[in-house]
Amino acid sequence: EGRETRLRVVLRVRPLTCTETRRGDQQVVHSLGDGAVHVSAARHDATFGFSAVFDSGASQEAVFEGSGMRQLVELAIDGFSCTVFAFGQTGSGKTYTLMGPLAQSQTQPASPALLGLMQRSFTYLLEQSRSCGADLALSASYLEIYNEQVRDLLSPGPPCALPLRWSKTRGFYVENQLSVEFESLEAIVSLLLQEMQSIPPPAGSQRRRTSAHALNRHSSRSHALLTIHIRGRAVSAHPAPGEGWGAQGSARGSCPSKQGTLCFVDLAGSERVKETGSSGELSVEANSINRSLLALGHCISLLAKPRGKRTHIPYRDSKLTRLLARSLGGSGITLMVACISPSSRCVSETLSTLHYASRARRVTTRP
Repeated sequence: EGRETRLRVVLRVRPLTCTETRRGDQQVVHSLGDGAVHVSAARHDATFGFSAVFDSGASQEAVFEGSGMRQLVELAIDGFSCTVFAFGQTGSGKTYTLMGPLAQSQTQPASPALLGLMQRSFTYLLEQSRSCGADLALSASYLEIYNEQVRDLLSPGPPCALPLRWSKTRGFYVENQLSVEFESLEAIVSLLLQEMQSIPPPAGSQRRRTSAHALNRHSSRSHALLTIHIRGRAVSAHPAPGEGWGAQGSARGSCPSKQGTLCFVDLAGSERVKETGSSGELSVEANSINRSLLALGHCISLLAKPRGKRTHIPYRDSKLTRLLARSLGGSGITLMVACISPSSRCVSETLSTLHYASRARRVTTRP
């Protein structure tokens, strides 16, 4: 608490798709072990290091265990503000890493082996609240940022724009956002996976804007933020934050009343209109996505500088950076999952994501 803590950044490399294989794309990304990855292509030869690298053969369970997600849940129970967000090119596996297969629903759940970081974290959170003698009140809120409008994905009826406010005590917050209490894994997952044909209108991920283009049949057209609010008394152990904050723990003891949060951020993928073939509304959406990601990258670049050399951090440049201000440069603990394609055709966007992630490793917060 109060110590400078580096953002933890891990990398996931998805497999080549059937389309890429048929097209004859070469695999240009190779894991070297010990958190290192090498990119080798024409005019490109570079090595990057991260807290962990998950290659194309890594399971969903391996990503959960190796990323430090389990420790992040424990810290949220202990009252810290914790965030995990996935970023990368469109079609690089961000939503799959967080949520698992897109085809799952309440009546056709995904295989347990394919569940993403969200469902695994919910399960562990509920296990901890029962096994540690915790008396926790759990609630969730879910929103998207679409074309620079903040919209509640849990409120009934068509999503409408909500105002984004700022106060000295709360920082940036969404006014009139709905929060739903839950006591079981099924309750929180149902918020995410209500079927498209359900009545009243579907909630959660099925209401989130998606479209198909040349690089992704289910491209997210918005940034989505699911926040789990954790309140109450707990008896638990929490690791000491720091670089590699998942490695240490402290003795168990009785804790005072706490309020922690666990926020999952699924960023829309960066995309080049020329590659995706987007036009009309899709092109407008792509430009909005890229502008907000550019603002996020600019904030990360400035935050990566030593504290004494930092200039003004322009969080107000986009709705996304305003909502992530606490996670990036404030009092939170943050895990970033960079997702990339190994295809030779995507090497430019892959290198952009890797440079982006490398800068983020130098960002610090004070939990």
